[in-house]
Amino acid sequence: MLPSYEELAKMIDHALLHPTMTDEQLASGCQAAMQYGVASVCIKPYAVGQAARLLHGSGVLVGTVIGFPHGSNRTEVKRYETQQACEDGAAEIDMVINVGKAISGDWDYVHNDIEAVCTEAHQHGAKVKVIIENDYLTDGGGGRNGDALKQKLCQICESAGADWVKTSTGFGFVKQPGGGYNYQGATEHDLKLMRAAVSDSVQVKASGGVRDLPGLIRVRELGASRCGTSATAQILDAYGKTDNADGGRLGSGGY
Repeated sequence: MLPSYEELAKMIDHALLHPTMTDEQLASGCQAAMQYGVASVCIKPYAVGQAARLLHGSGVLVGTVIGFPHGSNRTEVKRYETQQACEDGAAEIDMVINVGKAISGDWDYVHNDIEAVCTEAHQHGAKVKVIIENDYLTDGGGGRNGDALKQKLCQICESAGADWVKTSTGFGFVKQPGGGYNYQGATEHDLKLMRAAVSDSVQVKASGGVRDLPGLIRVRELGASRCGTSATAQILDAYGKTDNADGGRLGSGGY
């Protein structure tokens, strides 16, 4: 049975994260988020206050990114970013783990980094999605293969207080054999793996590559409750125009 429009719309975190995004484009993006009735906008930290004013009373939450996109900030910087974002009006925080520390197997560092952000956010009533950036983890690390490393990190996220585990930033570009850079983002394999790695108290967010309605429906079938995408209009405008709930191809496009 096809989920309702509202159920699908409330899965979407409308991404407004491109480096060149102007104030005018941000305002337009917030207007679109209200028009489509999505769960949230996901924006850059400097814009939280502006988005909070634009979205006030609309039912669309303000989310922002911390340590984005590479997770390399010191823990205290991430904690302060989180504090400032919450004070500016953010209700959801999408933080990036320290990927190098994860691949090194420094589990205590990774745990403490996540916990600092979760503790700060929860003090303000905000929820946290932790991005493990799967495209960087394919070759494994910390004595584990890629899948085992992803599972380990999801388990660390849960123990550190995360509300969601999230696949990708949408900017985790990996050098390809031809010399160019690309990424997969959310894949069916990784979503199944992540859903199985955490308890029901932790949700899963897909990000990167979901750009059509069948893809969003497939993400839902795989157990994800949120999906980060900039293709909101393309996805939701198709509702009611198709009865195809199968065949969504994940990992085929950008965030």
